[in-house]
Amino acid sequence: MTRYLKNRLKLTVNEEKSAVDRPWNRKFLGFSILSRERRIRLAPQTLKKVEDKIRSLTKRNAAMGTDARIEQLNQYLGGWIGYFALVETPSIFEKLDSWVRARMRMCQWKQWKRVRTRVRELRALGLKELDVWEAAGSRKAYWRIAHSPPLHKAMSNAYWQKRGLMSLKDRYHTLRQAM
Repeated sequence: MTRYLKNRLKLTVNEEKSAVDRPWNRKFLGFSILSRERRIRLAPQTLKKVEDKIRSLTKRNAAMGTDARIEQLNQYLGGWIGYFALVETPSIFEKLDSWVRARMRMCQWKQWKRVRTRVRELRALGLKELDVWEAAGSRKAYWRIAHSPPLHKAMSNAYWQKRGLMSLKDRYHTLRQAM
C-alpha cells in the first residue's frame, strides 16, 4: 500500500505516523482510546509532552517570582485543558494537579534559600513550631522536601488556590458540565 501511494500517486508517507493497527494502540491528535471501555483518554505521548512543558515552566533555576510562574502555568494549562476536555478519564487530571503543586512547592522552597527565611515563611503559613524547625533544618533535596508532610500542611491545595494556581480537575469538571 505504501509503495502504491509513493510510486503511483506520488504522495509522501510518514512511516512513523502511518500504520494499520487497533485504535487503542494509536494516537489521534493527542487522544487515544481505552481498549475495553472504548473511552477517550490522553495518549501517553501527550502526557509526556505536557509534563515536559510543565517542567520547563517550573524549573528551579528560572529567575521568576511565584506569581509570574503561576500566571504562565495558568495560561498554558488553561489552553491545554480546554483542548483535552473531551477526555473521559478525569483521574489523570488529579494526578497532574498533585504533581504541579509538588513542582511549585519545590520552586517555592528553592526561593526561600536560607533557614531563617524558611522559618519565617513557614511560621507565617501557620505551621506548628516543631514542624517549622523540622522542615527548615532539613538537608533533603528540593524535590524530596517538596513531598514532606510539613510542606504539604503549609502549602496545601487551599494555599495554591488562594495564590491563583488553576486546578486542572476543577477546570475539567467545569468544562465537562458546559458541554
